Amino acid sequence: MLNSYDESSIQVLEGLDGVRKRPSMYIGSKDRKGWHHLVWEIFDNSIDEALAGYCNEIKITIKKDDSIIVADNGRGIPTGMHKKGKSTPEVIFTMLHSGGKFDGNSYKTSGGLHGVGASVVNALSEFCYVTIYRDKKIYEIGFKNGGHLARHLKLIGKTVKTGTVVHFRPDSTIFNNFKFSYSMICERARESALLISGLKIIVVDEHSKKEEQFCFTNGLEEFVKYLIADEKNISPIMLLKGEMDSVQLEVGMQYSSNAYSENIISFANNVKTIDGGTHVVGFRTAITKVINDYARTENLLKEKEKNFEGSDVREGLTAVISVRIPENMIQYEGQTKSKLGTNEIKNIVDNIVTKQFSFWLQENKTVAYEILTKIIKTREVREATRKAREQARGQRQSKGLKDRMLIGKLAPAQNRSPNKNELFLVEGDSAGGTAKMGRARSFQAILSLKGKIINAEKSNLATLLKNPEINMITNAIGGGIGENFDLDDVNYDKIIIMTDADVDGAHIQILLLTFFYRYMKPLMAAQKIYLALPPLYKISNKKSNETSYAWNQKDLYKQLEKHTKSEIQRYKGLGEMNADQLWTTTMNPETRQLVQVTIGDRHKAEKKIITLMGDDSDKRKKWIEANINFTLEDNFVIAS
Repeated sequence: MLNSYDESSIQVLEGLDGVRKRPSMYIGSKDRKGWHHLVWEIFDNSIDEALAGYCNEIKITIKKDDSIIVADNGRGIPTGMHKKGKSTPEVIFTMLHSGGKFDGNSYKTSGGLHGVGASVVNALSEFCYVTIYRDKKIYEIGFKNGGHLARHLKLIGKTVKTGTVVHFRPDSTIFNNFKFSYSMICERARESALLISGLKIIVVDEHSKKEEQFCFTNGLEEFVKYLIADEKNISPIMLLKGEMDSVQLEVGMQYSSNAYSENIISFANNVKTIDGGTHVVGFRTAITKVINDYARTENLLKEKEKNFEGSDVREGLTAVISVRIPENMIQYEGQTKSKLGTNEIKNIVDNIVTKQFSFWLQENKTVAYEILTKIIKTREVREATRKAREQARGQRQSKGLKDRMLIGKLAPAQNRSPNKNELFLVEGDSAGGTAKMGRARSFQAILSLKGKIINAEKSNLATLLKNPEINMITNAIGGGIGENFDLDDVNYDKIIIMTDADVDGAHIQILLLTFFYRYMKPLMAAQKIYLALPPLYKISNKKSNETSYAWNQKDLYKQLEKHTKSEIQRYKGLGEMNADQLWTTTMNPETRQLVQVTIGDRHKAEKKIITLMGDDSDKRKKWIEANINFTLEDNFVIAS
């Protein structure tokens, strides 16, 4: 029975308690992404000093105790008494919506907006210590246990330096014990250094003793080179720059012939807007309009022909968009700043890009024709794909092909709850038969695959639609394929790839992941794709009549230490397990191990897929030789 609801039920969360109560409102989530978002909040404050012209070096250190230090040589936080009756650093780190970015005088542009970054980091940290170098003096202030003052602001020495050092460790009672990713932090540092020419950013990891420095002089040109180093380019890097209504825009872009998707990265005041926003909309609108106008002027589009679609124009295009917006104009959608919402920016970007890109095409006619040739081919493929899709849809409707394709292959789940059901994509009919017998029929479906599917990186959608295995997978999952894919129509909460733990199984995995990445990306972005991890070894102890399993050699050694004189069976494939073993080790949600597939850095993902699954075999061979160690047999000794 619920307690009474009266005036005593109304709580007021004082200070930073609201942040600790609902951290996801401020940092997006309490997972690994939110954990790193704390770093970005402090780092972005240092970046704002660089954007204002007062900082040329930032250092990020991952400490051995999994704390973080962010140090810059900017102006240093003001240290005087604030009108709130506290020192200014205490106000900044303990009061929400405090900062120097509201009046437009301290910062012309900045990534900050709500004035909650430093205080939120403090609220969600076990400790937070701040050292300030300003006015030839050194000050320190400290907080602990979610922002409670542990040490008042204190003058501790003299200096000729300026800057701010923030040392914090996320609170383990709020987050799981994640580890800071050196590579992820390096990626963020590289992006910021590429966007601000001359800024040096140093990243140090005390765990691995790694250190990397980033400093660039040619800005977006080097950024684009970094993104498309592995692709075949049909245009030079185009740099479009302009200013309108105090908004500064820079665009770096290049077309490639061996890329079949667009790769657009956007930033607003140096903050990466991973979900795009009005600046991306303005850019896309402009280049589509410019290309169509140019094609008609040059008679490459006839009078009765339809305009190129946006997807035609953007295929193979890599672009970096960077806008710097005055404080009184900038609007993000949400505290995590993943999407720019300033309406005026769309028209500003559209106007600048239209003018600059039109001029570039007129001045570079030979390259312009190569770009148009690619776009025309892209449109032809799109039209062929549309016809193939309509033909396939008509066949299914007229002949019931969809149902017949799945008969005997798909063992459906008994209930019809997309939020609970799981689909196992299983290698081979033998393993598929075992999985069908061992599964939980109520919520687990099994689809047996016949060998390796077609390589989606080397095939266009029209070809894929003619492939029986691709059609079978697409029909089972639901949601459609390609641009028409709709996550809401998917039939399962989890898509689990279950293959043998050998080279062929790994190949099938990467082929399926390539297909999902290229043609069902929302499924991967929603983190609904998993890899099953069947055990490698079965350990049988005849004396105790106990059976255990090991997923790697380290697990095996532990088992052998407990049970000497055991028999070991090395599983060469899923078919060697009986139904109850497969259920216990690989399919039972209570005991199985799954690897969740996520899209981390999209640009690295693009590079790896092009390298591993593309046409350049020499590049693939070099990558394999540099990254893979091959062994011919298991390296262990059976204890006697």
